[in-house]
Amino acid sequence: MAETDPYRNGREEMVEFQIRARGVRDKRVLAAMRKVPRHLFVPKDWERAAYEDRPLPIGEGQTISQPYIVAVMTEQLDLSPEDRVLEIGTGSGYQAAILAELAGTVISIERLPDIADRARQNFARAGVTGVKVVVGDGTEGYPPEAPYDAIIVTAASPTIPEPLVEQLAEGGRLIAPVGPRECQDLVKLVKHESRVETIPLGGVCFVPLIGQFGWRGEEGP
Repeated sequence: MAETDPYRNGREEMVEFQIRARGVRDKRVLAAMRKVPRHLFVPKDWERAAYEDRPLPIGEGQTISQPYIVAVMTEQLDLSPEDRVLEIGTGSGYQAAILAELAGTVISIERLPDIADRARQNFARAGVTGVKVVVGDGTEGYPPEAPYDAIIVTAASPTIPEPLVEQLAEGGRLIAPVGPRECQDLVKLVKHESRVETIPLGGVCFVPLIGQFGWRGEEGP
């Protein structure tokens, strides 16, 4: 970022005190969190709060996740520069921008067209390239680009959508919040030849994942 960036110190403090101090050690993840201008991925009214240790609203009932959670989920994906990544829930585009710093291809699916358009605008403002945004039901995945080396789900569903497991490559990693609407367990799946290993990562609270293989609407399952 340019020397005139007014939030450069805020990003450094975010990485040091919210992320690295709490156990995130992957140098590439820390570098991406230092580089990507988070304040360009929140509404203007929330810009000064962009580097605080909390999620923020982005409109239409959606949020941008807490920086620490973004870093933890990204680190757990264990990405390589040639990896193909599928993100479910584009939101503001911030998580996808971090992924684009670490992987070769990022496909991001967003259910809400207006949110998808804003994410594209955010990418343009922040100079982010390499992210393809698709409007659709993220619980169905995106078969045209499958299989994926990594899949990240940024909204919560009662169970992990089966199409996402099917579209995960051999040895692929999937991170998702799973459980009730109120709060969930963050889990990591690793796909092996004849089984899927499940690793618990702790409690989280995400907005609901709406779709055929997630929550069906604002109230019902």
